[in-house]
Amino acid sequence: MRLPASFAAVPALVLACACSSTGAEAPPAEVRVEVSDFGKTARGEPVELYTLRGAGGIVAKVMTCGATLTELHVPDARGALADVVLGFDDLAGYESGANQYFGCTTGRVANRIARGTFELDGKVYTLAVNDPPNHLHGGVRALDKVVWKAKVLDEREEPAVRFTYHSPHGEEGYPGDLELEVTYSLSRDELRIAYRAEADQPTPVNLTHHSYFNLAGAGSRDVLDHTLWIAAARYTPTDETLIPTGAIAAVNGPLDFTRPRRIGERIAELDGTPARGYDHNFVLDGGGGSLERACRLADPASGRVMEIFTTKPGLQLYSGNFLAGQVGKGGLAYPHRGAVCLETQYFPDSINQPGFPSIVLAPGGVYEHVTVHRFRAE
Repeated sequence: MRLPASFAAVPALVLACACSSTGAEAPPAEVRVEVSDFGKTARGEPVELYTLRGAGGIVAKVMTCGATLTELHVPDARGALADVVLGFDDLAGYESGANQYFGCTTGRVANRIARGTFELDGKVYTLAVNDPPNHLHGGVRALDKVVWKAKVLDEREEPAVRFTYHSPHGEEGYPGDLELEVTYSLSRDELRIAYRAEADQPTPVNLTHHSYFNLAGAGSRDVLDHTLWIAAARYTPTDETLIPTGAIAAVNGPLDFTRPRRIGERIAELDGTPARGYDHNFVLDGGGGSLERACRLADPASGRVMEIFTTKPGLQLYSGNFLAGQVGKGGLAYPHRGAVCLETQYFPDSINQPGFPSIVLAPGGVYEHVTVHRFRAE
């Protein structure tokens, strides 16, 4: 199988047709995607940063290291832009211990795999235990830490960049060669992330996007006054290591977001639990397959609203419980619960849970996953 080759780093743009119907040369198109250097990794690999400018004023910046969203500027009720995702000003920050998967693409299998092992077609595979006693987000040097190739797409209606990566057989312990695509595109009011993968032998795949959102702006106070609604009447209970028990239960108490509620309204009830706040997978009512609305996050102070739509059956709510004042963009500190993650996904530990939707990608099959972040102000 072959994926599109990478383009060289050029000042890319959304292209206009070169000629009109009369043969006259058309005016040059507005530059909608810009490419710049973002430094080199500790391994000496050059990293590129792509700036996408949407027609409605939204600006997104994505880099080839980890196919990572580094900035997302969104207008408030007065039209003022603010960067609403956590991150760092330079590559050194992303390679430091202060980085808690800010804005990256995670996998091959996002979330947790119990004890770092699974069985597939009669063979047991052993993975890194990087979140003892479990495997987390694909391993030690997973998709969030490798450098992807990038290509600006000739999208006449919206700016878009496609990242590709070949994950070889045995990388981080996973079987099979895996060809991956992640495409970021901007419309007037949406950031769309589309995933695609193919494998040459059966292998588990569960990709997600791991931005930390604060709709008041990255580095603002905590998000406990943000309101959240989740389209889920059920969730997957876990053991003390945050591995699902296999049951699917009705949401209740602090886990009930079936109507809009402040994130901080009942979070204190979870402080003494293994999750140390919100770190739960919700079973979306839509069930996956088609693009359905998963949640709505709103910041009353700025008026910014974000709705997430996805084709996957699960949504992980994580309330930034391990943020502890690390310094990010612009020298701003990220306080405890200073952002929230809303990760669209298959369920955690699905490879070991026969009652959950399967995450095994077979040869000849295609893994596809679309997540849309839609913004407005009110």
